[in-house]
Amino acid sequence: MAHKMLSEAEGYDLLKKYGIPVPEFQIVHDGEEAAKAADRIGYPVVMKIISPQIIHKSDAGGVIVGVGSRNAALEAFVKIIDGAKAFDPVAEITGVIVEKQADPGLELIIGGKTDPSFGKVLTFGMGGTMVELVKDVTLRILPITKEEVRQMVHEINFYPLIAGYRGTKPRDEEALVRTILDVARVFEENENILEFDINPIRLYEKGACAVDARIILTDEIDRQITRTHAPVPLEYFNPRSVAVIGASQDSTKMGYAVMHNLLHFPGQLYPVNNKRSEIQGIKAYSSVLDIQAPVDLAVITVPSIHVPHVVEECGQKGVPLVVVITAGFKEMGERGKALENRVMDIARGHGTRIIGPNCLGIIIPHRGIDTTYVHQSPKPGNIAFISQSGAIINTVVDWSISEDIGFSNVVSVGNQADLNFLDYLRYVEKDEKTKAIILYVEQITDGKAFMEVVSEVSKTKPIIAIKSGASERGQKAASSHTGSLSGSWEVYMEAFRRSGAITVHTLTGAFLAAQMLAHPKRYPKGKRAVIITNAGGFAVLSADYAERYGIEIVDLPPEVIEELNEFLPEFWNMGNPIDLLGDANELRFERTFEVLARRGDLWDMAFIIGFPNLVLTSKQLAGQILKFSGSTDNRIIATLLGGASMDIGRKILKEHQIPSFTELDFTFRVMGRVLWQRFRTRAPGLL
Repeated sequence: MAHKMLSEAEGYDLLKKYGIPVPEFQIVHDGEEAAKAADRIGYPVVMKIISPQIIHKSDAGGVIVGVGSRNAALEAFVKIIDGAKAFDPVAEITGVIVEKQADPGLELIIGGKTDPSFGKVLTFGMGGTMVELVKDVTLRILPITKEEVRQMVHEINFYPLIAGYRGTKPRDEEALVRTILDVARVFEENENILEFDINPIRLYEKGACAVDARIILTDEIDRQITRTHAPVPLEYFNPRSVAVIGASQDSTKMGYAVMHNLLHFPGQLYPVNNKRSEIQGIKAYSSVLDIQAPVDLAVITVPSIHVPHVVEECGQKGVPLVVVITAGFKEMGERGKALENRVMDIARGHGTRIIGPNCLGIIIPHRGIDTTYVHQSPKPGNIAFISQSGAIINTVVDWSISEDIGFSNVVSVGNQADLNFLDYLRYVEKDEKTKAIILYVEQITDGKAFMEVVSEVSKTKPIIAIKSGASERGQKAASSHTGSLSGSWEVYMEAFRRSGAITVHTLTGAFLAAQMLAHPKRYPKGKRAVIITNAGGFAVLSADYAERYGIEIVDLPPEVIEELNEFLPEFWNMGNPIDLLGDANELRFERTFEVLARRGDLWDMAFIIGFPNLVLTSKQLAGQILKFSGSTDNRIIATLLGGASMDIGRKILKEHQIPSFTELDFTFRVMGRVLWQRFRTRAPGLL
């Protein structure tokens, strides 16, 4: 694939075709020509080197501004050429551009890159020479609407400089929005543009001007082809019989662990081993073809070289779904890729569907299915966990047991030679046990199709996504400002947001968010919150955390304060957070909750914070929280601080699907993240 960077003049010509304002310019090749061009254009002018190899012209001394006379133009030409040769002796120099010096203005950047997974991406933010240092940018995946462009403009931290700051006049926001839309059109309609940035684009009180344009073309247009195949019938994930091919009596082998974890499967279990007549107390078969009854699911653990033969036998047997645990396929290089293709050719020939290869397998606790080699099978629950890492599944399942977290489904996608993220999302979308979905993502190949499916599934079931690779080393080798500012990880974050998935950065955060959203009420209706607690210190901290994570603490109207005054001590704080004081008993909480339930129009969510004390047990507090939740359509979020003395209350709340946290900062951080996805608040925090 060959890349070519347009000269600045060529870039200007392209932008002009789309109505994007650019300076008047001329390309020159000697000093005299430069002087004549400057005379014609009118002083002052800017002069810049033209060289495909010199990306950052200022670093090479290739930019001189404020050229104000004929003699200055002659001198500038010589200085630019000499400086460029000294900077890079082998660089190709095709001339110098002389252009009208644009008036000073607010310097912004509009950029674009072609992401291998999600296609064309537009970037906007603060520009100029310090663009990478400031890194105040936002991005969107194309196509984009006018409203989305306006959101981008408002999102950057330095937006007040556009709106008018400390007495300065507002800049022309409408001209900026039009220009960004026009630039997006340039990018979309010219498929061979791989990457570009306009830096700076200067914004004035009236109008704008693109002062510098760097546009990189490619001679190979990569049109993403969506891989389509028939959906997987739901009954495939509810097998009545399972064969373990490669089942073993040797506890050091994978075939032993998989067989062991399936011993509690309530259907028919068939170990397949051509060297033993019995495996772990169950009759073994030499081949899946020797099993007289139907086989609904086969799990393969034999070495990769034998997998094609085994899949052929499964096809002949009519096994509809096969889990290939075995590694040694495309993840190992070209030879492994060829072997994987061979397996898939065989499977397609028989209509057999494949999970994996190179995967941990699937776990469906409600049905007693565990085709993995995890140390201990997880508990049933309402969270589906779909992961590209088997090791992370191992760790999460082990952790979930001690944390009393259950799963509806656990899926290790492996190489996704056949079934992929989209198939599993469609499956858990229909699975009645699944109330929330967590994705651990390393790489998506068909980003557009992924976004489409996530957008549809997230309308009915919340999706929480965690993506690895936030610090990709390849970003530092980017060929433009845009490449360094909008790396692959940032594009994934925008893809998740745009398609309705909540992004988190830790596994703990993922499960906290999933538990929060598995509740039938799911999202709060808005950002307005009340906080009720019996601890003054935690009331203050709650207000701090709420502000930090974009949660709006509402003011209580006088009539509500008067109603609370009727039964609260005269020295309560008379505000929100509502501090019921350390001696608050069950009745005080109950009456406060009753007042707030009647005035549910004032707030969207209530944070209730309790701590260990002798006046009110966690059981009593949990009982009042349940009554409160039942009396309002708004979201109730509880934080029961302290140790084991609060466990009874936590258990009661969990049984009734009321989110309960043990750490105050995480309570507000999780809800802040949820609100950020729902309402695009300014401070989501990290999870």
